[in-house]
Amino acid sequence: MKVLLFDLDDTLIDYSGGVERCWEEACAVHCPSAGVDADRLVRALADTRRWFWNDPERHRRERVNMPQAWRRIAEYALASVGAPDDDGFAARLAGEYASRRRETLDLFPESLSTLDHFRARGVSLGLVTNGDASQQRDKIERFGLAGYFDVMVIEGEFGAGKPDAIVYRHALETLGADPSVAAMVGDHLEFDVAGSQRCGITGVWIDRRGRGLGLSAVRPHRIVSSLTELTETT
Repeated sequence: MKVLLFDLDDTLIDYSGGVERCWEEACAVHCPSAGVDADRLVRALADTRRWFWNDPERHRRERVNMPQAWRRIAEYALASVGAPDDDGFAARLAGEYASRRRETLDLFPESLSTLDHFRARGVSLGLVTNGDASQQRDKIERFGLAGYFDVMVIEGEFGAGKPDAIVYRHALETLGADPSVAAMVGDHLEFDVAGSQRCGITGVWIDRRGRGLGLSAVRPHRIVSSLTELTETT
């Protein structure tokens, strides 16, 4: 492979690891003064998040403005437990969550060494990520990632996201590379693997939790449990 494209969240950065804890802490801070049962709201938030993100169109629409999405999730959860959104309670709850969530984010231990490995071998690297432009840029800056990549395609800036073919084609055109010499590494079977495969790119799925493919019809060219497995064979 002459080109490696990487997803950002839950591939290079541990994005999902602190979700439950951060909502729990946000509820613990703000629920008592609002007279809302914190445990009940935590459960409602978990149910609401699944419902909110499971709709493909809503997912596509909302992921480019995460602060707004978190506020809406909080609003729906409050409504589901019959609690009023007095004095902007949902906004305060979402803001607390966002602040705590940002502090929990960190690179996976092998992320930088993996990028260093491939850069040293002359492989062109690209970052292809969905989501909110300001949120993604903040992560890239905080963790010093920009210098590793020859191209970065961020949905909130580019105007389209994975699995749309235009995203992958733009990355490869920028690099002057053919799909046959490129691989995409990511944690999302549809966005990262199936989307890239439809463009003729090798799709590598990172299954950190060991979930397995289950009932998915997507068949990655390769499955790894960590980025370290990529460097051990090159």
